[in-house]
Amino acid sequence: MVRISDPRSDTSVRLLEMLEANGRATFSELARRLGVSEAAVRKRVKRLEREGVIKGYSARVDPKKLGFEIHAVIGMDVKPDKLISVIRSLKEMKPKSLYLCGGDHSVLFEAWFRNSGELERFVETVESLEGVSRVCPSVLLEKIV
Repeated sequence: MVRISDPRSDTSVRLLEMLEANGRATFSELARRLGVSEAAVRKRVKRLEREGVIKGYSARVDPKKLGFEIHAVIGMDVKPDKLISVIRSLKEMKPKSLYLCGGDHSVLFEAWFRNSGELERFVETVESLEGVSRVCPSVLLEKIV
């Protein structure tokens, strides 16, 4: 049987799903929806934060309202001996997200661009990094979930 305080318990998973959907939900609202006390929710959230299960909270932003017309995920193939230096360079470019991957690409870079020219200049810059052998941008058209 899974202990109620186990972060993998059904209650913890449901709580985390609710927080992902609305990080501003009150402990009272979460408790009501879970059928537990507010104190139980408060304790569980604090423990999940302390244990690093909850790494932080963020806002969902509409980039187009800020003048960014392109939201892209860019896959890159990088020679293994240059991977660390390429990742360091990419981190300096302030991505929305940066992932080390297995599969089609070794690195995925997510970013917003004001227009296609800005995306094109970014791709040219990344292609010029030593060790980058292929750059594959994908423009995200619509977020489904």
